[in-house]
Amino acid sequence: MIEIHAGPAAEPAPPAGIQPGIQPGIQPSWALAMWRGFRNRCPHCGEGRLFHRFLKVRETCETCGTELHHHRADDLPPYLVIFVVGHLAGIGILETEMRLDVPLWFQMTFWPGLALIASLALLQPTKGAVVGLQYALGMHGFSAIRRAGAQAADGSSRHEMETRDGGRTDGRSSGS
Repeated sequence: MIEIHAGPAAEPAPPAGIQPGIQPGIQPSWALAMWRGFRNRCPHCGEGRLFHRFLKVRETCETCGTELHHHRADDLPPYLVIFVVGHLAGIGILETEMRLDVPLWFQMTFWPGLALIASLALLQPTKGAVVGLQYALGMHGFSAIRRAGAQAADGSSRHEMETRDGGRTDGRSSGS
């Protein structure tokens, strides 16, 4: 029996300006955006890769074109990794000391090695999750991207200003 599969040419083309598989105006929840970032995927579409190098976030998503350079995930990912790995290693050391008779040389080589490997393994996914959280909450430059997507979906032309110094975000001046 011969099976015939429709290829990309048989699929209808999306309207101009809309990426395939992405519905304008529909934003992922914060949990979904964080999960996508944790998996090294674009927080918007979940398809494109988030990182260009080990901890270098791409400028834009290769699939949907979402700008990703707005992130400010500077110190939070290492703090979270240190917190988690430190607690896991600490519990492991305490339990080993209390329950087992393990030579000191083994513990002095095993636990630092485990902490190093766990830290390197968790650092990139944690940074991706923080970038996804910033995207989902509209922090930094991501708010303008999300606002533009929402305006394109509902057709509204309301303009809002984005400020970093805690100023008003509803377009009115603070002097009145």
